[in-house]
Amino acid sequence: MAVMEFNLWQVFDAVAGVIPQQEAIIDGERRFTYGQLADRCARLANVLISRGLGARAPRASLPDWEVGQDTVGIYTRNCAESIEASLAGYAARCAPFNVNHLYVRDELAYLLNNARAAALVYEGRYAPVVEQTLPLLDRAPLLLQIDDGSGQGLLAGALDYEQALAGSEPPPPPPGHSADDSYLLYTGGTTGMPKGVIWRQGDFWATTLRRGRMQHARSLDEVAVIAAGRTTSAVLICTPLMHGSGHASAFGALLHGDPIVFVTDKDHLNPADVWSLVERERTSTLLIVGDAYARPLLAELGRRSYATSGLHRLISGGASLSTGSKERFRALLPHVRLIEVMAASETGGALQRRDSGDTLLDFMVFEPQRGVSVLDESMTRVVEPGHPDVGWLAKSGHIPLGYLGDEAKTRSTFRTAGGARWSVPGDRARLRADGLIEVLGRDAATINSGGEKIFAEEVEEAVLRHPAVVDVAVVGRPSERWGQEVTALIAVAAGASLTDEDIRAEAGKYIARYKLPKAIVRVAAVKRTPTGKIDRPWAKALAEDSLPSGSAEGLAACRQAAC
Repeated sequence: MAVMEFNLWQVFDAVAGVIPQQEAIIDGERRFTYGQLADRCARLANVLISRGLGARAPRASLPDWEVGQDTVGIYTRNCAESIEASLAGYAARCAPFNVNHLYVRDELAYLLNNARAAALVYEGRYAPVVEQTLPLLDRAPLLLQIDDGSGQGLLAGALDYEQALAGSEPPPPPPGHSADDSYLLYTGGTTGMPKGVIWRQGDFWATTLRRGRMQHARSLDEVAVIAAGRTTSAVLICTPLMHGSGHASAFGALLHGDPIVFVTDKDHLNPADVWSLVERERTSTLLIVGDAYARPLLAELGRRSYATSGLHRLISGGASLSTGSKERFRALLPHVRLIEVMAASETGGALQRRDSGDTLLDFMVFEPQRGVSVLDESMTRVVEPGHPDVGWLAKSGHIPLGYLGDEAKTRSTFRTAGGARWSVPGDRARLRADGLIEVLGRDAATINSGGEKIFAEEVEEAVLRHPAVVDVAVVGRPSERWGQEVTALIAVAAGASLTDEDIRAEAGKYIARYKLPKAIVRVAAVKRTPTGKIDRPWAKALAEDSLPSGSAEGLAACRQAAC
């Protein structure tokens, strides 16, 4: 039976229509019901529509790397207004997109120009950056400034967000909403400049957002009936909404009738704040980003007891969750089910791992979701289970159309094999005989040492097995002998006495000797992006800076040879 595809605004409108009094967003002291949220979103949509924003061209008339809708940037931390701006954009038939709230002038200018932003919704604290950026833009966007208590004055020409909503009437939804309307998601830019990934909303709903009984809904009326009959389950969103996994998680909850809860401390991960919200709001699901979030949360649980009986699921995505962290969670929260998900902007949900009982799946071994498989090295054939060679993780079916404004990148990432169209985001993988997929890591993070391909994530997991290692980043640095040598940047626990051989001995229990770090560099902390991923350009630069003196000629030769 074919999967039904829905427009995201129409799904929300159907759900809000049957549960208007139910809480939708809990954001500090502010609490919004579905009815209140629907009213505010409709008002904001009317603001956009009244300024002439909306759909410009039908999807069928466009190449895969273009959108036919005005784009709306969302430059905020996790807050209710971020959700409102997304929903209002969908209601107005615009294409909202995520903006990293840590961007400074040049980064923001690149993103807004790349998206040809027609509007920008931003928190007041970012007004100075917006003001610096405006002269660099190819197009002057409509500005909507949120009063976030930072005391920043309203920029010239900008609309005050709340005043704009108050002066707008919620109109009936404009005609023409379609599953073909765009869902625009920018990548984090960890391997290059950020790219805008263009999805059809219907595809994003089908592959990433729908779950439970909603998977079988055949109409919007059925969506409403299912939402009205569900028992609600509050979801605590720690992950940044500016990241695809955070945005998808929030909307996956909201469009099913589940209230979403935002952390109170929006600038830093505050473990006490997180566990206090779990206790106070009795959240059933907690969303985190790998060890970058897990380790401080575990440390807080070890210091103080919290009431966590309402918590049933802990979901980690966006970065790896080490075996050691999973074992500690299971010891401290035995009633909570651990679920790891692997997704990409170019695939949506792709892989998952549900650890239960006494069984922990091997690191980076996942169950594939529908449409996920492995292509061979040439990306022309789907491999058979048990194929020994390393191939490319790929997904078919409900996948994106392409990259905004980039025909070449669209054609290189979205391939045809076996009569199907596939998204191949760059992860190396094997398809095991049992149907599980072993993910070896991003091709961009692969180290070629003496002709052997070594995957950074595998080495990182092995090094983290040592209990005194707090965090690690593994990269390749130039080597005259090996081409590249495995280099580990390691942060150790305060007061720990740990030699390089201690680290190699422990890691050597889990990986072959040729994969062990040839160089180990001690750092106070591993630098990570706001989404919890290792900052690999930082790690690579630091690893190269740590080369022994006298290596300059060899380093230059290696770079020239592109080793």
